[in-house]
Amino acid sequence: MYDVNSKRVNKVLKICRKYLTWVQNSVLEGNITKANLERMLIEIKNVINEDEDSVLYYKFRTLAYSERINIGVVKGEETNIY
Repeated sequence: MYDVNSKRVNKVLKICRKYLTWVQNSVLEGNITKANLERMLIEIKNVINEDEDSVLYYKFRTLAYSERINIGVVKGEETNIY
């Protein structure tokens, strides 16, 4: 998830879409290797202003207890998190 200045939104989305699947607005999800996560974060850090922008990501140790539930309109592509 990200909340960045409108001047940088398209750049951040483009970077994230190289590695993850767009779900809705500023939310993406998917599996990512440790190496690709590090690459993505470096690319993002080169674009955002850390004093103004925010990027949030979650690491799951296991997906056994996770579930994706959508209420209302489905935006973006539906994917399973593996």
